[in-house]
Amino acid sequence: MDLTGGSTLARTSDASPLGVSRSGTDPTVRPDAPSPQSVPPGPPPSATGPRPGSGHPVGSVPRSRASVPEARGPSDGGAGPGRSVARPTVTELRLSAFAGHRGTVHPLGPVTLFAGPSGSGKSTTLRAYEALARLGAGDPLDEVFPDAADLVPERARPDAQGRRGFRIGCTVDGPEGPVHLDLAVQAEPRLRVVGERLTGRGRTLLATALRDPGRSTVQAAWHTAGATPVTRAPLPDDLLGTALLPLRVAGKTAGQLEVLAAAEQVVIGLRSAFACDPRPEGMRAPVPPGEGRLRRGCGNLAEVLHRTHTDCPRRHHRLAAVAGAGCSGPVTGLGVQELPEGTVRAFLERGGRPPTPLGRLGDGELRYLALALTLLTGPGVLAMDRLAEVPDAMQSLTLLADGLDRGLDRRQLGELLGLAVGIAADGHIRVVGTVGERAAGEARRTPGVTVVDLTG
Repeated sequence: MDLTGGSTLARTSDASPLGVSRSGTDPTVRPDAPSPQSVPPGPPPSATGPRPGSGHPVGSVPRSRASVPEARGPSDGGAGPGRSVARPTVTELRLSAFAGHRGTVHPLGPVTLFAGPSGSGKSTTLRAYEALARLGAGDPLDEVFPDAADLVPERARPDAQGRRGFRIGCTVDGPEGPVHLDLAVQAEPRLRVVGERLTGRGRTLLATALRDPGRSTVQAAWHTAGATPVTRAPLPDDLLGTALLPLRVAGKTAGQLEVLAAAEQVVIGLRSAFACDPRPEGMRAPVPPGEGRLRRGCGNLAEVLHRTHTDCPRRHHRLAAVAGAGCSGPVTGLGVQELPEGTVRAFLERGGRPPTPLGRLGDGELRYLALALTLLTGPGVLAMDRLAEVPDAMQSLTLLADGLDRGLDRRQLGELLGLAVGIAADGHIRVVGTVGERAAGEARRTPGVTVVDLTG
C-alpha cells in the first residue's frame, strides 16, 4: 500500500515495505511509506475513505474534585447529509493489514456492534480502534502494542531486511469534513512507525517515511503553502506524528492552519474514547472513596455511585430507574453507605423490602449497571484522558465495549441497547462494541443499532 494515496508521491529504497517481499503474493500487507521529500504542493488523490448500618451519613467523606458534568450535551445542530458534524467523531475504521483482517473498511454509526463466531476478529477490530485512540492521546508505540508481532498477518512475508508489520487507519469527521489517518507500523525486527499519512479535502497534509533505519526518527513533511509549500522535519518513530503537529506547526499560513485544524480534529476524535470491560468479581466489595472516576474494570463502581449520589442527584435517579429495568425484583433507588472503616458500598433500594448490596447481585446485573452508568455519564466521571481544553459541546464520547452482551440475559441486553440508542441520538455518546452470534439477533431487531457481521 502506498500511504501517499497516489503515484505522484515517489518512494525511495529506504521506504519500508512491511509484510511481504516484492515478489510476494499478498500485496495487502505491505504498508509502503511515502518519501516526504516528494510531497507535492497541490492536492494529491484523496484517501478513501448495605445493607444500611451504623455508618456515617452519605456525603461526609471529604472529596477534592469538581462537580459531575452533565452527560447530555447539545445536539449537533441538525447536521445531516452533506453537512459537517460539530463534534469530531470517528466514523470509519480501516484494517488494511491487521492480525486476521485485510483490506477491511468498517463505517461506524452511533451504535455499532461487531458480531461473528469465535475467531472472526471481533476483539481485534476493537483493539485497533483502542490502539489508535491511545496513540492519539500520546501513548508510545511499545505501550500500545506490547504484542506487536502477534498482530502481523500470518501470511506476511519478511522483506530482505527481515521486516514485517501491519497497517490500520480511521476517518474522523467534524468541522473540517472527513479527515483520514493511515498508519504503517513495523513490528519486526524492531517496533516503530514507518509511515503515516494525514489527508483532508483531497490534500495530503502530513506524510512521514522511514528514511534511515539506523535512526529512531522518521522524516515528516507537512503542508505549509505560501512561499514554502512543504515543511520537513524529523519526528520520533515511536509516537503518532499527527498528535505532535500542534507542537510543531506554527500556524502562520493558511496551509499551516489547515494542517492544525485537521490534526486537532483527529486527535480530539480519537482521544474521546473509553474502553469499558466490567469485571463483576472486582465490583462486589466495599471500596475506599476517591476521585469518583469509573475505571475500565468498574471495580470502583460503588465509589462512583457515591459521587453521583452526592454531586448529581438527577442523573443518579435516572440510573436508578434504568437499574429497575435490568435487575430482578423491585428497585426504587440506588443507595450508598459510608462504612466505619472508611469505605463505601452501594445497594439497591427495594421500597419496603430489605435493600440488596451490590455484592449480592448477579454478574449480569453488575455488568448491566456498570455499562448503563457509562452511558449516563460524561468524560468527567470516567477514568479517561479528558480534553479539558476542548469545550464539552465539541466532544463526543465513544464507549468501547468488547463483549457487550457477556453475562447479560435477553431482557438486560434489550434494555441496554435501547438506552444506548436513545442517548446516542443526542450526538453526545456513541457505542462501538462486540457481541456474540446469539445476541446479534436481538441487536438487529433494535432500531438504530448497526450490526457488522464478521466471518471466521
